[in-house]
Amino acid sequence: MIRYEDIRRNDEINAYIDAGNAMLGVLGYTEHSRAHAAKVAEEAGAILRALGYPERDIELCRIAGYMHDIGNAVNRTDHAHSGALMAREILKELGMPYADIADVMAAIGNHDEKTGTAVTPISAALILADKTDVRRSRVRNKDMSSFDIHDRVNYAAIASELSITKETIHLNVTLDERICSMLDYFEIFLERMLMCRRAAELLGVRFKFTVNGSKVI
Repeated sequence: MIRYEDIRRNDEINAYIDAGNAMLGVLGYTEHSRAHAAKVAEEAGAILRALGYPERDIELCRIAGYMHDIGNAVNRTDHAHSGALMAREILKELGMPYADIADVMAAIGNHDEKTGTAVTPISAALILADKTDVRRSRVRNKDMSSFDIHDRVNYAAIASELSITKETIHLNVTLDERICSMLDYFEIFLERMLMCRRAAELLGVRFKFTVNGSKVI
């Protein structure tokens, strides 16, 4: 079986992650580096493990998590769809069984809030891990005077913590409201948090979202 560690060490996959991250940097997006890929992979796997899913699903979830943004090497628009097709070719060449490839493709192809939604447990865990990776260190622009709303919202997120139980997946964000108002935060992240709520429902748990200790969802 192809393992997550094999994928994480794969030169082709890492080249596409690096290229996509560089392209997004030119466009002014937050970082989508190997560090983000690994964080999403490991958080997604932890979600399924905490909920008692089989090892196969956990491993495929980690693989999908690491590869989910490779489509950015082509174009940010429809990167989920191009990334799913790129993953198909790579995983097929590596000898992954077709059924496993299909599960990874579905997860990658549905992770973007503009066109996707949770359709399988693997895709649900990927969505939750990806959309809850909110942190100051992802902001590349170091000049606060030139921040756009996306920079401001991410930079204001001093810390975020995702906790998982059999009943609840809880994201708690510590927000510096001197940098970003709650209204600005919701303008950017409400659609993503609603996507997380649907993903949690597919997993049979409740999604709880708090900012500075106050319940939002």
